[in-house]
Amino acid sequence: MILEKFYENPETLHVGTEENRCFYMPLDLQEKENARNLSGIDWKFGYFPCVEAVPEFQRKDFDEEQFGRIEVPSCWQMLGFDQKQYTNVRYPFPFDPPYVPDNNPCGAYIKYFDISRSEAKEEQFLYFEGVDSCFYVWINGKFVGYSQVSHSPSEFNITGKTKTGMNKLAVLVLKWCDGSYLEDQDKFRMSGIFRDVHLIFRPKEYVRDFTVTTPVDFAGNTARVEVKLDSVVGEPQVICELWDKDTLLGECEAKDGSAAFSVKDPVLWNAEEPYQYTLKLRTPEEILVQKVGIRTISIKDGVVLINERPVKFKGVNRHDSSPYTGAVVSRVDAMFDLRIMKEANINAIRTSHYPNAPWFPQLCSEYGFYLIAEADMESHGGATVYGGSTEGTFSYFAEDPRFKASVMDRVQRNVIRDKNCSSVIFWSLGNESGYGTNFEEAGRWVKNYDPTRLLHYESVHFEPAGHKKDESMLDVESHMYASTQMIDEYFAQPGEKKPFVQCEFIHAMGNGPGDIEDYMQQIYKYDGFCGGFVWEWCDHATYEGRAENGKEMFHYGGDAGEFPHDGNFCMDGLVYPDRRPHEGLYEWKNAIRPIRAELTDRKKGIIRLHNKLDFRNLKDYIYLRYEIKKNGVLMEEGILDELEAEPHGFMDITLKLPAKTEERYYLKLTYYQKAKDKLTQVGHEMGFDQFALSEEKEKEPAFENKGEPLTLTETPEAFCLGNEFLHYEFGKKEGNFIKLERHGEALVTAPVEWNVYRAPTDNDRNIVNVWKEAGYDRSVVKVYGCEAKLRQGIVTITCDFSIAAVFIQPFLRLHAVWTVNGDGEIRVTVDGKRDTAFPFLPRFGLKFCIPEKQQEVAYFGYGPHESYCDKHQASYMDVFHTTVPELHRDYVRPQENGSHYNCFTVKVGNLTARGRKPFSFNASEYTIEELATKKHNYELEKAGCVVVCTDYKQSGVGSNSCGPQLLPQYRFDEEEFVWEMLYCFE
Repeated sequence: MILEKFYENPETLHVGTEENRCFYMPLDLQEKENARNLSGIDWKFGYFPCVEAVPEFQRKDFDEEQFGRIEVPSCWQMLGFDQKQYTNVRYPFPFDPPYVPDNNPCGAYIKYFDISRSEAKEEQFLYFEGVDSCFYVWINGKFVGYSQVSHSPSEFNITGKTKTGMNKLAVLVLKWCDGSYLEDQDKFRMSGIFRDVHLIFRPKEYVRDFTVTTPVDFAGNTARVEVKLDSVVGEPQVICELWDKDTLLGECEAKDGSAAFSVKDPVLWNAEEPYQYTLKLRTPEEILVQKVGIRTISIKDGVVLINERPVKFKGVNRHDSSPYTGAVVSRVDAMFDLRIMKEANINAIRTSHYPNAPWFPQLCSEYGFYLIAEADMESHGGATVYGGSTEGTFSYFAEDPRFKASVMDRVQRNVIRDKNCSSVIFWSLGNESGYGTNFEEAGRWVKNYDPTRLLHYESVHFEPAGHKKDESMLDVESHMYASTQMIDEYFAQPGEKKPFVQCEFIHAMGNGPGDIEDYMQQIYKYDGFCGGFVWEWCDHATYEGRAENGKEMFHYGGDAGEFPHDGNFCMDGLVYPDRRPHEGLYEWKNAIRPIRAELTDRKKGIIRLHNKLDFRNLKDYIYLRYEIKKNGVLMEEGILDELEAEPHGFMDITLKLPAKTEERYYLKLTYYQKAKDKLTQVGHEMGFDQFALSEEKEKEPAFENKGEPLTLTETPEAFCLGNEFLHYEFGKKEGNFIKLERHGEALVTAPVEWNVYRAPTDNDRNIVNVWKEAGYDRSVVKVYGCEAKLRQGIVTITCDFSIAAVFIQPFLRLHAVWTVNGDGEIRVTVDGKRDTAFPFLPRFGLKFCIPEKQQEVAYFGYGPHESYCDKHQASYMDVFHTTVPELHRDYVRPQENGSHYNCFTVKVGNLTARGRKPFSFNASEYTIEELATKKHNYELEKAGCVVVCTDYKQSGVGSNSCGPQLLPQYRFDEEEFVWEMLYCFE
């Protein structure tokens, strides 16, 4: 096939398309859709490696038997055609704009549709919601047009090209076009007609486009719903109606292209109470319906206000993504996402990094989410070209005059499509494309076209050399992954400031994020810090069936053999690909809980409840349940259902609390939903607070001279100690026990080991190279001196040793004293000194391998979710009973998981551990080495034992896979430390 190369001409973006309009489907006078959804399984399809290989399939005489069938919408890579590919920044083709490879894969689609006699009298339009990356359209062999911009609609008027009866629609989709340089988003690259296609029928005269605004007079408690008819075909009479549910509030005829309604005592829209009115535009033959949320958006003294109230955006970044269908998502898929988000207290979404499906903002308006609506614009790959850099070539397309029209087109399409959705609070010019003249002009257009909303663009911080940037049109100071220090510095600066927002932060990749609470403290501390959006909502993967062991297989970058790829960097969500929650979602949920409690007077039992909602009083919405436990045993509980506090206000409650004691008492307040919402149910748990009611003091583990007295013998390799029931051997070279037996049965299946390493988490991806350079992953023990003494039936072993790696000096020097009694209890006290020239340690502790059948676990510490020093917002202190398999967190890429922080005691099978100070533990069916080396969870092989790690300390998990370095307070970097533990076997 010979085509005019629109796809390599940035001056030709659309041929034969209609002007942009807001999204709607017109209704007939009976209020039924006057449109036909052409999606389905009956499209004929041919895949070809390049344009030249495509036959003249649009012709009437084309032999269609050579084509197969395909479902629309779909992504052809998910159906076995072409190469699956995940790349983040690097372009999947040579950087030579506006040109793309000649071997440019194509999908040829054929669809037949019928036009009735009555329909033939109407205006007919083809409406494509989304096609990646560009496409040519023919009707009955006649060329209709061309369009490019994957994630925005393209509409064609096909009146006069159809006939009564059967019609042939032919569509040729190309994988790449010059627009692909502007669609370099961090995701699997998918191609095809991936959103719905509609055949729309309209009368000869109709309203094409309109804008709704809702100014509010707060002093007079009135609002106006103003309608501007932006584009009208012909001169139809337009009757406007405003409805409040089934009540008609007003009706008027549009005059001079506008109409307005006054609403007394309006119910204002916000994400907590997303109330909407209904606007109807009636012409003699058609009805357009638009839901309207009355609300205002403004900035005052550097604070973002909605309806003149300050708000905090507790958000996520969301792609249209499914492991089963790729970029194709249904309303059912989206509703599932939204329900989980609501249950997790999330109130805001950034549509990363393109307009999501056109009905998605409407769902957000209905169910209550604030949106940063982002244009289909990212050219991050400009920074990775040979000789390029973030400071240099990153802004290539922001400055290239050839792409000025493309940038403007993408920004305009984003704004015009969704301008009537109350959920949209910010427009975003795009993502990670640098800054320059093209974006400045696009930004000015947005502020002129829609001054009612805020404008966002994070890449303003990157501009080409010699360009004096203008950012006056941008309303917020937006950053990605700003450190807590940088945020403090921003708000410490004198003078007026724009509101601060983290459009991406707390990178949720794998086991993480681990620094949520530090940011939440700042969000609540600074009025101008309007919130943040977690990167990101879901792991991106492709579902590849089940492995031989029955486990589901999810693949990420590189698994299809593609180049370039960015590995599992797409596995960075708060939920798994199939939407099962990660531990990180529970962390974020409780960090953004609607109430935060403060124990203001321990003696009087006064607790202050801070309402963190922006619009709702606690009354009639939340109740709480309190419980007081002593050493994990419930002592008292009750329900308080008469809470009342204004938004951002507080109330005090009083509870009778136990007197101070050394017993471990905890008060837990759990917040529940009192009234049904659109997506959540009565009784839904919304979060909790917990307070320690006793002072946490070091408590020496009880160690007594009990049991049958021990004997002590020595061999060249070990100290042997035991009695009638016990046989322990302590290795002189290992500085640890190499054998532990009771009644002739092995208590451990391998020597006990000193342990400083962990299977790297995704958020360790940067520091792990430093750890490996220090040799932490291959460390060995060198014993300098070891002696054993027997006194009164108790054996004491003293050992001086170091830990180092081959060709590297020791990074730890330690002195350990082991004491063993006749019951087989082992007390160990370790004095350690770390060489501070080395990086902070992943962990330090002891690793036991116990028999595989010992699966039962009980612990007193943070649970039930995995917890670390910087990741325990979703956990609370209690006594928990579980099993070893249940402790495992099955991340798609295996890594360190399932730790429990701040434990007083743990019992795994027959092994019990207690500490003078709280410690951390893991118990797993997999070795650290197995977790560190396997690429996928379905590849894991069990160790044949239970690996129990008891740690003096483990460093936090942070979010450094993309975010800032782990905060100093969460690093194991002390120069000297003392650790005391007691181990016993039943």
